[in-house]
Amino acid sequence: MKKSVAEFIGTFALVFFGCGTAVVAGMGTGPTAVNVLGIAMAFGLAIVAMAYGIGPISGCHVNPAVSFGVLMAGRMSTSDFISYVIAQVLGALLAAAVLYLILSGKAAGWTGGLGQNGWGPGYLGEYNLLSAFVFEVVATFLFLVCILGVTGKGAPSQFAGLAIGLTLVAIHLVGINITGTSVHPARSLGPAIVGAAANAKPLAQVWLFIVAPLIGAGIAGLLFKHGGILSAED
Repeated sequence: MKKSVAEFIGTFALVFFGCGTAVVAGMGTGPTAVNVLGIAMAFGLAIVAMAYGIGPISGCHVNPAVSFGVLMAGRMSTSDFISYVIAQVLGALLAAAVLYLILSGKAAGWTGGLGQNGWGPGYLGEYNLLSAFVFEVVATFLFLVCILGVTGKGAPSQFAGLAIGLTLVAIHLVGINITGTSVHPARSLGPAIVGAAANAKPLAQVWLFIVAPLIGAGIAGLLFKHGGILSAED
C-alpha cells in the first residue's frame, strides 16, 4: 500500500508540475512566460524531487513504461507492476483534473489544453505518425537505459535521481516539438481523458503514447535482465 500511495503522489507531482508549466506558464507573457527549456526543466526537476522524496519507498517509477522496463529486467513482481500502474494512472488523472480546475478560473478563458501529447497537422512541429512513433520508442529506450543503469549493481545510487531527471530534461528538449514528449503512458492518458470534452483528438491518438513507450522500455529491460548484454551482474 505504501508503494502504491508513493507512486500515486509521485505521478501526480510529475504531471502537475510538468504539464502545469506547459499550459499555465506557457500561456504567460513577459516575465511569467516560459520556453521549451523551462518546460523541459519542470519535468526533469519534478523527477529529481520525487526520486529523493519517494524513491526510498517505491523506487520512484512514477511511469508505467518505467515499471514495465523494471519488470522486464526481472527487478519487480507482476503484482507490484499492476498496483504501480493503477496508482500511476490515477495520479495522472487527478493531476490533470486539478489543472483543469485551476485553468477554468482564468478570466480570459483558455483553449482546454492540458499539455496533451499528439502529432500531425496542427500539432506543434506537425511531425507525422512515423516520426512520433520512432521518437517515443527511442527516447523511452534511452530513458530506461539511464534508469536501469544508475539503479543497478555497483552504480552510485545517491546520484540516481539527478541523472534520471537530467536525462528527462534532454529528452524533452528533443521531443517537445515532435510529440510534446510523453515517454510516459499515464502522463499522456490523464490529460487526454480529462481534456477530451474540449479536444477529443489527443484521446484518439493516445494509443501511440502507450504502445511506443512500452516497446522502448521493454527492449531496455531485456538488455538489463540477468545475463543480458547490459547486465552488470555477470
